[in-house]
Amino acid sequence: MSQILDLPIKRPLKKSLRSREEIRAYLLKEENGGESDAQRYADEKSLEAFGLIPKNFPLDSFMIDLLTDQVAGMYDPKAKEFYIADWIPIDDQREVMAHELTHALEDQSFHIESWIKAARSNDDAELARESVSEGSALAAMVDYTLRDQHVGIRDLPDMSDLIGAGVMGSVTKDPILAKAPQYVQDSLMFPYLEGAEFSQQFLKAHAGWADLKLLFENPPVSTQQIMHPGLYLKGVKPVPVKLPKWKHVVPRDWKLLEENVMGEFGLQEVLKQFLGQVRAEAIASAWAGDRYAVFEDSRTGQTPLVFLLTLDSSDRAERFFNEFSEALEKKYPSPEGVLSQHEFLQFKTAAGGVYLRCVAAECLDVESAARSTFDSVDRAIGWSSAPDANAAAASSANTLPRVNVPLATSGRANMNSQPGDTGE
Repeated sequence: MSQILDLPIKRPLKKSLRSREEIRAYLLKEENGGESDAQRYADEKSLEAFGLIPKNFPLDSFMIDLLTDQVAGMYDPKAKEFYIADWIPIDDQREVMAHELTHALEDQSFHIESWIKAARSNDDAELARESVSEGSALAAMVDYTLRDQHVGIRDLPDMSDLIGAGVMGSVTKDPILAKAPQYVQDSLMFPYLEGAEFSQQFLKAHAGWADLKLLFENPPVSTQQIMHPGLYLKGVKPVPVKLPKWKHVVPRDWKLLEENVMGEFGLQEVLKQFLGQVRAEAIASAWAGDRYAVFEDSRTGQTPLVFLLTLDSSDRAERFFNEFSEALEKKYPSPEGVLSQHEFLQFKTAAGGVYLRCVAAECLDVESAARSTFDSVDRAIGWSSAPDANAAAASSANTLPRVNVPLATSGRANMNSQPGDTGE
């Protein structure tokens, strides 16, 4: 592997076989020594707020069971040790070792753990770095597998074809993984599958593994760059998006749980839950930047969400408004008083009001909030007042329990084809 990767062996490496019980014990130890309970709670509530996992889904215990079953091998950057599961067939152990030894060699040259953690304040950027780590290890494993044929990953037309032929087949057929929410499945596979394709394109655009150091010196900063390697190679980066300071903007009973970035992959996963894979990919590709905040309302136990996105053009923001409006109405099965006009949507749910507004190339989504709170956020990001949807409802059909006010923008049909109030 040192010869394939053109990376030196700088120090000896400990190695061992591990039983299922030993692997489970290691995973539990890592969980307890990693994120705090508060951070894990915030992560789960954020996934719930976006509709990516069911409410009260036992994520921590499920992931321990899943990974115990999934792990074929592992490199521990703290102990500088790699090991493989003792139940892996002998014929498969060399490929597992090729993957894990890639992690070890990259760690000796680039200090992988600290390199990934350097992006921790941005979940999207951290996932992009994880994708470099896992994707390059999978790509190196392919080169190891093909070494006797005197070809490598740079000679293959499409990495996804090889993956689809079975490189990850044994993982994707796992019965425990099959029971996981779609987002859990996709987020586990993303660093390997998308990361390997990204690595292939990087290696093709450079002098092969000899230039791997360039990737660690200039890492991708978003999952968008992983999903679209051409953007990384051209240096296209996300637009920075800022949310306001929350004091005096949201109710005092709201506790901020998390503020972070979803990224194109995260947005695609949100849309996929409600609109399907094909539509989700098309809409999410317009992503240019975002930032979200998830709160916990101490009075109601709800988890309000504020999600501010920048799209790559005002035209695509217009389409996003249409598509995301549909997704929101599917997310909340019994919306009441649905009103949509002038790039503004609002409706009521048992969890509170839901609001979506787009201005030029930006869109703001606020969920589980009162209209007054939405207006406060709207003002705080520097926008003018949103349409008075309540007045529109009263004047157009004040006797109906649900009103749809159609948008009058002439091009919309074509776009489709391609602090403490609780009053709302």
